[in-house]
Amino acid sequence: MKTEDHAWRALQAHASAQLRSGFASDVVRAANGPGREVWQKLQADASAQIRPGFADRVFRAVRALPSSVPSLLDHFAFSAATVALCLIAVVALHSRSNRIEEARNLASWQQLADVAQDFDQDL
Repeated sequence: MKTEDHAWRALQAHASAQLRSGFASDVVRAANGPGREVWQKLQADASAQIRPGFADRVFRAVRALPSSVPSLLDHFAFSAATVALCLIAVVALHSRSNRIEEARNLASWQQLADVAQDFDQDL
């Protein structure tokens, strides 16, 4: 009789035979993420794609936007709209589940009525 330890070793050997060579190093490389050189190259390539003065233009555009803080009325309106959407979803889901349940019950009663009618005809 073979031991449990032997079975585990056999399973491990079978599983490792199914993997392609270099699988473990690929997993470790993916877990560690890209190296520092890769990030530096990516950053250099990205910065070469941006025109000079891009950051300044973005900051100017953001500063030019009207700064409006949502009022209490805005929060209330958003909350009321959220409540309305949730209620509509609940009512629709409840109505649908009731229709499904009613159809299932009617099918069961119809089946029972058919069986009773068959028994009545046999008598």
